[in-house]
Amino acid sequence: MARLLIIEDNDRLARLIAEGLGPRGYRCDIAASLADGDAALAAGRFDAIVLDLGLPDGDGLDWLRARHPAGEPPALILTARGGLEDRIKGLDAGADDYLVKPFALDELAARLRAMLRRPGRRTETVLRVGDIAYDTANRVASVAGRTLDLARREADLLELMIRKAGQVVRRPAIEDALYRFDEAVTPNAIEAIVSRLRRKLDEAGATGQLHTVRGVGYLLRESTA
Repeated sequence: MARLLIIEDNDRLARLIAEGLGPRGYRCDIAASLADGDAALAAGRFDAIVLDLGLPDGDGLDWLRARHPAGEPPALILTARGGLEDRIKGLDAGADDYLVKPFALDELAARLRAMLRRPGRRTETVLRVGDIAYDTANRVASVAGRTLDLARREADLLELMIRKAGQVVRRPAIEDALYRFDEAVTPNAIEAIVSRLRRKLDEAGATGQLHTVRGVGYLLRESTA
């Protein structure tokens, strides 16, 4: 699941975007200012940014010029400034795409998909460990070609663990990947998700196994037996 940072000071619009993109395969965090956006980017990894321009603590174009020359993560400007000169300025400032309000949510989702497909952006579509496969574009998991029925956070966890296969993934990193900043995480939530995913992999006879590293985190690797 792609993770987006929405920098938008209109709380209602930001939440409508986040709620609309969720079922389309995006997990969204919201920042209401440029300072909040900086804090979010410092705290977590994002695949893309959706950026408003008129923000309470500055102009998004200036922010983009200052922090976006390396192009990571890609940014889509979403603004009411619809003039040709405005669009040119936005793209010249480092935006990867530009969409004018009002907009259709389906178009926003399509532009994000296209942006993330560009060279150097999330080029792997099917991830594998042993006979476990995860199609990131369609969010479908399988074992030896047989589809697994996974809940959303189980699928998010599987994607994370496959991307980090052979490495111990610590609990805070899992929480960061599975939950938005504003979501509460109950004490046993991660353990419950891991347990359900492990059970489904075991029942399917997967050669990739999910191990608990006590006091540290979790590890996915192919069985050598």
